[in-house]
Amino acid sequence: MTAGLPWPLAYTVSGDDCSSPMPLGFTAPLTEALRRLAELGYDGVEVQVRETGARDAGALARTVEAAGLKVLGIGTGPVAAQDRLTLTDPSPDVRRHALSRLLGAARLAGELGVPVTLGQTRGTFLPGLEDMQRLWAERAVRHLADEAAGHGSRLLLEPQSRAHTSLWRTPAEALALIDLLDAPAGLVLDTHHLDAEGVDAVRAVTDHARVTGCLQLAAPATRGPLAVGDPRLPALLTALRAGGFTGWLTLEHTQDGDSPEAAARSRTALTDAAAVLS
Repeated sequence: MTAGLPWPLAYTVSGDDCSSPMPLGFTAPLTEALRRLAELGYDGVEVQVRETGARDAGALARTVEAAGLKVLGIGTGPVAAQDRLTLTDPSPDVRRHALSRLLGAARLAGELGVPVTLGQTRGTFLPGLEDMQRLWAERAVRHLADEAAGHGSRLLLEPQSRAHTSLWRTPAEALALIDLLDAPAGLVLDTHHLDAEGVDAVRAVTDHARVTGCLQLAAPATRGPLAVGDPRLPALLTALRAGGFTGWLTLEHTQDGDSPEAAARSRTALTDAAAVLS
């Protein structure tokens, strides 16, 4: 465990199936990213995948474990970001393809014994189609949550800003959907998206720590690496501990042109802020 933190600390990395590194993760091939993050003292990684499925779980686990790290979660951002597949696309074939990719990620997560997250792949509304698109998305998320649970995983739904999706942009909206699911599910809270929607991040963590599986962190305003002395970090860590948080922390932010330096800066800022927990 990272010094001073009672929760595992992860960094966002791109799986080998991604067409290019995700801009909010370590900008290097997976094996190099893992090596550098292990050297920096991280506990694990959140792996963003495009089409990797359960058949690839063993190889991925061996690659990550060989670096002395753990897979803490499976992200699905590249499904939309790189292949433009969403659950609300007007084309039935696109929606089926998107769901198929997400179900594969859920089975992969189950093989690894970790949660699977859902963000922008739910998509955005088009004028006149809003009600139908919401129905498509809700049905797909039910299916995804059931698939994850059936394979030993759990769906974590990430509230995201209106720049990325029309659906479930705040914790309250996401929890309203989660309450309707027949399978266990939780939240990913991302400080950038909370800020963009005018939601106070510390208040959100205070209110929802127990149902949150992952907190994603970035510097306010810039969405860059964390900075030592950021007054919000001690408040967030205190709220996590007081709320009984049992998940993991992920650094998901821009790299400022140098991923090793960005990862080092963010880890230093967090371990400095963790003094409040001692």
